[in-house]
Amino acid sequence: MNDTSRIIEKKFVTMIMSLTPTERLRMASRMFDSGRKLAIAGLLSRKLPLHPSQLRALLFLRMYGSDFSSTDTRRIIRSIPHMQLDTDR
Repeated sequence: MNDTSRIIEKKFVTMIMSLTPTERLRMASRMFDSGRKLAIAGLLSRKLPLHPSQLRALLFLRMYGSDFSSTDTRRIIRSIPHMQLDTDR
């Protein structure tokens, strides 16, 4: 779905491209950090007691889960130190 008019879209692209590469990188980094904080807050709002390793795994799934097959996801989680799902205990 795209409900942005072409005029506004062009203005946005012009505005973004007028930034230096460093400014664009900083902007992207801040957006990623904000998204990560929102994802963590959403996971913690469940009020479930989570070990930090479980939170890391759930955050990984929230942010990258659809990028990998379930087999690859399990392999990745098991290969990263201090990262586990409930079923990995």
